[in-house]
Amino acid sequence: MSRKVPVLLAGVVAISCAAVLVRLAGAPPLFVAAGRLVIASLVLLPLCLVSARREFVDLFRQRLRPVLLAGALLAAHFALWIASLSYTTVASSVVLVTTTPFIVALASYFLFGERLRRATFAGMGVCLAGAVLIGYAGWREGGSALSGNALAFLAALAISGYLLVGRRLRRTANLLPYSTAVFSVAGALLVMALVATGTGCGGYPSRTYAAVLALALVPQLVGHMSLNWALRFLPATMVTVAVLGEPVGASILAVVVLHETPALPEIAGAAMILAGIALAFLRGGSDR
Repeated sequence: MSRKVPVLLAGVVAISCAAVLVRLAGAPPLFVAAGRLVIASLVLLPLCLVSARREFVDLFRQRLRPVLLAGALLAAHFALWIASLSYTTVASSVVLVTTTPFIVALASYFLFGERLRRATFAGMGVCLAGAVLIGYAGWREGGSALSGNALAFLAALAISGYLLVGRRLRRTANLLPYSTAVFSVAGALLVMALVATGTGCGGYPSRTYAAVLALALVPQLVGHMSLNWALRFLPATMVTVAVLGEPVGASILAVVVLHETPALPEIAGAAMILAGIALAFLRGGSDR
């Protein structure tokens, strides 16, 4: 597992940038979500058609329903989560999204028979406690609007489903064609949503377009492709445990860029999350 962990951790660092970049974009959530996925798809598609055209086409021919489902869940996740950042703090939104390990663990147990070691669940518990501490300061300051929290939790449900579907697809699909397929489906669905809602794509300041481009290149291509890569080798639950490191990175960036100073509970929570991740990876794993 030693060679897999650095790739997964690099992905966590990359996705930690997302919340701050969304805030800097300052544009409608659908535009930001569609932009990051369309740009990522346009980067991957030429590479995929040159090096993995047959497998890319076969994914749509042979696995059309799960590919469409994965893309739809990914589109829903980004639309809901980015919208949540308009109503609540970075810490609160990211913390609620970190409920995914528990959703994935339950679904993996009942649907796929994945049995994880006790240390993995212990690490998840430590991470959850840390995530609650990180979100506590944001909630205390009044950033926990009911609508924003609800959107963030729905986003957690969507990304949990995406990871579960992706875990099955990635057992036989290679990284590039799989990522290109699901990113393209998600991007296309979000573009249709843009058209349906009449959301404009022009007239934003240059900072908005720069932030959307950065979202596509760093959290999407580096971050989510790292998660997709890890899904082939690790149980989906362990991937989501690693993603619990996102609140740590997001909170640090919020201090530096957005000047959202962390309270003592956030600092303590960050330390607990790191400890929980270490426990899950060093002592945990799958008993299958």
